[in-house]
Amino acid sequence: MTSLPARRRPGRRIAAVIAVMGPGLIAANAGNDAGGIATYASAGAQFAYRTLFVMVIVTVALIVVQEMSARLGVYTGEGLVSLIREQFPLRWGAFATGCLVIANLGLVVSEFAGIGAALELLHVSRYLSVPLAAIVLWSLVVFGSYRYVERVFLILTLPFLAYPIAAVLGHPSWTKVATNTALPHLLGSRTFLVVVVALIGTTITPYMQLYQAAAVADRGTGVDNYRAARRDAITGSIFCNVISMTIIIATAAAIGGSGPLSSTKQAALALEPVAGSAATALFAIGLLGASALAAAVVPLSTAYAIAEAVGAERSVSRRFREAPLFLGLFTGQIVIGVIVALAPGNLIDLLINTQILNGVISPIFLTFILLLANRRSLLGSAANGPWFRVVATACVGLAATLAMTVVVITVSGWL
Repeated sequence: MTSLPARRRPGRRIAAVIAVMGPGLIAANAGNDAGGIATYASAGAQFAYRTLFVMVIVTVALIVVQEMSARLGVYTGEGLVSLIREQFPLRWGAFATGCLVIANLGLVVSEFAGIGAALELLHVSRYLSVPLAAIVLWSLVVFGSYRYVERVFLILTLPFLAYPIAAVLGHPSWTKVATNTALPHLLGSRTFLVVVVALIGTTITPYMQLYQAAAVADRGTGVDNYRAARRDAITGSIFCNVISMTIIIATAAAIGGSGPLSSTKQAALALEPVAGSAATALFAIGLLGASALAAAVVPLSTAYAIAEAVGAERSVSRRFREAPLFLGLFTGQIVIGVIVALAPGNLIDLLINTQILNGVISPIFLTFILLLANRRSLLGSAANGPWFRVVATACVGLAATLAMTVVVITVSGWL
């Protein structure tokens, strides 16, 4: 009789792991959205394999940042903006929230533009597809429970799996892939630097950290399940960046050195080794899934942030009458995203410029996350240790330096 509980422990551990899986994978893979795919594909098209070393560094930074975000959510039970509001002066919190709103509104527009572009490749008018997608996503969040919405988001990440296959079947130069991954092959041009910042912006995006912490807190993940939540955050970060790197490799093998992308059809060429003449359709499906995932996650992160900033009810498990501000903000962003996405314009330029903006704004949030995770008064023994603090500070410092360099170069160019 005494051995029965011991036999149940492995099953309980597995159940505990499954119970907290999701937020890390969703938050990280939401970064592989329409803007992400366009940025990674453009990097491969312009510079072939040269940005792979950059992506290795970015992967380390993403793991560090997502882990800190998950830890803050688990140990405090609060989202990042709520913690910023409590731990820093009011103006700091307002500044952080304002930056997030600006960046995320641009992203919401780009995600719905991505949905429209994906379905236009399948010969469906964006004037039909974009409003219909908005209604479906809005209904999932407003009328479904959090766990149901999360399962839907996870399913939408499956099209990403086409890219590793395309990278292998495209017969890239694996010697060049290996050397460019292990060693830096950087260029001193402004264009290369801007692409690097765009890669940082699309991989370490503020809404990903906000969603990670808020979703963990929303699920009620306790300290006892921290290790599983940490594993989820790390696994999601690695998985999404493996996909990102294969997008670069596949595109480099197909059209590397041809210059920046000019259309979504050009980006679809990377999938020809997988689907042949059906490459455009496969790319459209992947772009649709990626855009739909982020089109729900991005406005949710903004709604979480603003609701936290004012102390209002925030949960996708609530109804409109229970969380009017939270769900109202989500609804408003969806409406704005649809209206602007239906306006004419160059999709690729819109997507990549949005990632550059995120690359400039990201260091602001990364600094707040670092300062919060360093505070023993907030996390106690779970605060960053000496070595982790050094690594995290280096990651934030590098991102901030690159972002400021791009700002200086851009402003000097205007003058």
